[in-house]
Amino acid sequence: MLRLLTCGWLLFGVLAISSAEEKSAENVARDASAALDRLLERFRETPGLVRSTVGVTRQGITIPALHSADDLDPRSEKFRLLLIGGLDSSASSTNAALALAETYFGEKGKQAREQFTLAVVPVANPEGWFAEKGPANLSGGNPTRGYPPRGDAYSSPTDPEAAYLWRWIGIYGPDLVIDLRQGTDLRAYVSGAAKPPLRELASRFASVHELPADEARDDLVTGLMTTAACGTGTIPALRLTVAVKDDSSRLAERMTATLSDSGLKSLGPSPARQELQSRLSRTPRQVAEQLSRHYGHELNSVVYIPAVALMGRMRLGELVGDASHLKDVERIVAPYVAGEKEALPKNPSGSVLSGHLVFGELAHATGNRRYVELVRAAADLAFEADGSPKEAMPSHSEMSDAVFMGCPILVQAGRLTGEQKYYDMALRHLRFMLQKNLRTDGLHRHSPLDETAWGRGNGFPALGLVLCLSELPEESPIREEMLREFRTHLDALAPHQDRTGMWRQVVDHPGSYRELSCTCMITYAILRGIRSGWLDRETWLPRAELAWQGIRQRVAADGRLVDVCTGTGKQRSLRDYLDRTAILGPDPRGGAMALLVATEMARWEAEQKAR
Repeated sequence: MLRLLTCGWLLFGVLAISSAEEKSAENVARDASAALDRLLERFRETPGLVRSTVGVTRQGITIPALHSADDLDPRSEKFRLLLIGGLDSSASSTNAALALAETYFGEKGKQAREQFTLAVVPVANPEGWFAEKGPANLSGGNPTRGYPPRGDAYSSPTDPEAAYLWRWIGIYGPDLVIDLRQGTDLRAYVSGAAKPPLRELASRFASVHELPADEARDDLVTGLMTTAACGTGTIPALRLTVAVKDDSSRLAERMTATLSDSGLKSLGPSPARQELQSRLSRTPRQVAEQLSRHYGHELNSVVYIPAVALMGRMRLGELVGDASHLKDVERIVAPYVAGEKEALPKNPSGSVLSGHLVFGELAHATGNRRYVELVRAAADLAFEADGSPKEAMPSHSEMSDAVFMGCPILVQAGRLTGEQKYYDMALRHLRFMLQKNLRTDGLHRHSPLDETAWGRGNGFPALGLVLCLSELPEESPIREEMLREFRTHLDALAPHQDRTGMWRQVVDHPGSYRELSCTCMITYAILRGIRSGWLDRETWLPRAELAWQGIRQRVAADGRLVDVCTGTGKQRSLRDYLDRTAILGPDPRGGAMALLVATEMARWEAEQKAR
């Protein structure tokens, strides 16, 4: 019955258009998304089930996922099973995946729920599923092949599904992946890397076969078995083929019973999951110390990325009572202090202006007036030669980044010099930027060029305002307005936090990738807001703790990071932001922001212990 219903929905979708390829991407996304909603409607009120997403196709169709509620915490003691259907676009594999989900979450799945958690990606290739393209999608690609994916995720013009699925699996860290495909009969396929326990499990489903050599080379199952997806670790995987004639419900009951009785724990936690559990076991101080070994050791030019990392090292040193961090930062900046290197070039960028924040931090730590002079020199660029204020801080480029790149250095100058003009200019600049980019929903567009609420384009305002509030005297006349804007912005961001704790590359797009640097910036703002009493602890601490869980999973002990958006200027469309490179590996920007939030979380925990 399930198969017939699904085929009916597919027929409806195909008849509604003469050809999916002839429709605009917007219309395809709309119609395919509606078909997916109808397909998944039965799970809308299912107890213990969470709807999530894997990614988004070139046509703008979100790739759905279903989770057990307790499946979102990798520290769970239960075995973690991931079922992938529809990668080949077949109704048979999608039906089988959905039928198993229905069985698992229903009355017959009680024993299974006690033994393992379940995540299901029922339609991994929604373009092909909607248009009945077989293994192809509507972008000239074939998501069944090409693992591990190459190129800059997630911008492939033909196969973004593969990149989204690959990295999503790696950071999710299941103990077993079963890739369902349509076949002539029920068979289990394993790669040559499969060990005896996995082969034994596969044999309980069906006869076991080796993956055909031409497929095994770049198949998802082989890739997961031999390559650490997302840099976390390898994952046991097998392919299970189902026939069109198979009864999906009976097959699901059989699979559920087999999994419940098979002694899944004999497979043990996967290497990927072990790595994620190791990352989650670290304290904030440990994370900060690990990051400090890789970030915060240079200032080749005074720009914000290395400057923030240096600030993070200083804060770590203060936290742990290690003066060597401050001493080393002073050594690194010494050429600028002595005038041997130019700190403030002609026509400096906003990144240069915000890079001067490190000098303010040093001024507070040491009392050295030379650092104050460097801060003042940057802040004075907000004024004309006659001392009158400019319309806004220069080099703002109309981008929301400028809330961070202009306001904090002005407030810092006001605090260090005691001159009100800097505070007034900070508020003037903030109002200018809000007029340019604040949307009616409280999020920030990145620039007036496009309405997209870019992740870091919202992280910058959150971080910029909390840095301002941290420096402003309590009695400052501009404090109330800045605090109001800070709270309003966080209230707008809160509903878009993912169930894994993360905020996304495009904040309000559910298929966009979960982005590390903006999550670090927003989480830092929340933590500092809680510590300072500007945010209600009961409301905001759970969000900060959930975000910290997501951050730790994406920060390896050796400084490698998962999904940091590359440097991004003004973009012209939503697609441009979705396609920005998601860096996998070391990254100075992501490392700096991760170090900053790790020290803030460590400070919060230390304060709670001291109470």
